[in-house]
Amino acid sequence: MTDDVLTPDQITALRSTVAGLMPQVRQDLEALTRIPSVSLDAFDQAQVDRSAEATAELLRAEGLDVEIVREGGRPAVIGHIDGPQGAPTVLLYAHHDVQPPGDDADWDSPPFEPTERDGRLYGRGAADDKAGVMAHVAALRAHSGNLPVGVTIFVEGEEEIGSDSLPTILDKHGEKLRADAIVLADSTNWAIGEPALTTTLRGLIRVVITVTTLDHGIHSGMFGGAVPDALMPLIRILASFHDDAGDVAVEGLSAGTASQLDFDEARLREESGLLDGVETVGTGSLLDRIWAKPTATVIGIDAPSVAKSSNTLVPTASAKVSIRLAADEDPLEAYAAVRRHVEKHTPWGAKVEVTLDDQGSGFAANADGPVYDQARAAFADAWGVQPVDIGVGGSIPFVAAFAEKFPDAGILVTGVEDPDTRAHGANESLHLEEFEKVCVAEAVLLARLGALKG
Repeated sequence: MTDDVLTPDQITALRSTVAGLMPQVRQDLEALTRIPSVSLDAFDQAQVDRSAEATAELLRAEGLDVEIVREGGRPAVIGHIDGPQGAPTVLLYAHHDVQPPGDDADWDSPPFEPTERDGRLYGRGAADDKAGVMAHVAALRAHSGNLPVGVTIFVEGEEEIGSDSLPTILDKHGEKLRADAIVLADSTNWAIGEPALTTTLRGLIRVVITVTTLDHGIHSGMFGGAVPDALMPLIRILASFHDDAGDVAVEGLSAGTASQLDFDEARLREESGLLDGVETVGTGSLLDRIWAKPTATVIGIDAPSVAKSSNTLVPTASAKVSIRLAADEDPLEAYAAVRRHVEKHTPWGAKVEVTLDDQGSGFAANADGPVYDQARAAFADAWGVQPVDIGVGGSIPFVAAFAEKFPDAGILVTGVEDPDTRAHGANESLHLEEFEKVCVAEAVLLARLGALKG
């Protein structure tokens, strides 16, 4: 049961406390957002170090014992504070690295100068995921040195580049991170005013397909018609990934099913920016298609550009394909299936190589039990409506890594985003009223989990 764990007065007091904290929480969030902590190699990694130090200082100020760890990658921050005797320990995860800003011209305000417009705070990382960091800090502050649970905070520094050193961190520092409940704050809510718990995530593989037909470029007028250029078979291979309806046609890939929430084509078009007249692709429910079924997206091609092209048969061409997988699909088995598909559909004896560029497992939560009960109650306390369970079509491989490392912990995937956040894109933003509710929900969740002890 959840209705008698906290009294209405306790919940009201926490809500009021968080409201009073929000001006300082926002100020600290803006200070973090001003640090351009892009973890890609091409960017200044001193800024990622600076972001880690700023995060560590925020946690030290709340009384946590803090260390910055680096296991071959970007710096991560681990902080811990004990709770009352016999109380559970809760691990709170976020990441302090951010995506590249892209072209500044695409932003309506500078990407690393947080700016409020119409109740939203714009800036790279303002939502993904520095707001996740500050939601954890706000929850600590709400209990003002009297935490009802033990808390460990783990703030990663390379989530946006694949979390390559996370397995080593979990191996070497896993005991510091062990917890009864884990809150991974890097997802989204269903809509403004409608909270959600993410219970499924798709897996991922990225492959690079390289096709070669010639040992050098040759005159297209002299040899075209008899000699295939590399782009001809590459285009045919890429076209073979989908059937006429737009479903993925790779034999051996499985498909899952999604929660059937109210989600129609009009909402899909609004949230995605699909142009008028452009049809949707695939079959089945829209949520099955974007949350649970496999997808194949060409995200890059190496070939001569239109501006610099010549009348030459191209000897070699490559494409990078991002393939999202059903939550229970094994990434390496999926890669083998894709490789077989490419080899089967390569025409004219062209030489083809399929390289695995990245992989990540999906996640399907066991969304029952006391931790989930208290999480759903805490969300209802904060928003005034019951949360929904959602899937996310994107991939967050670190969630599966935590689930494997800590199989007995209740794992909650939460987030500060909403359908308008535009994480990873220009004009990324955070809805400030929703962010306050996120902070309330997390503060209440800690209280609820603490009340379960014994």
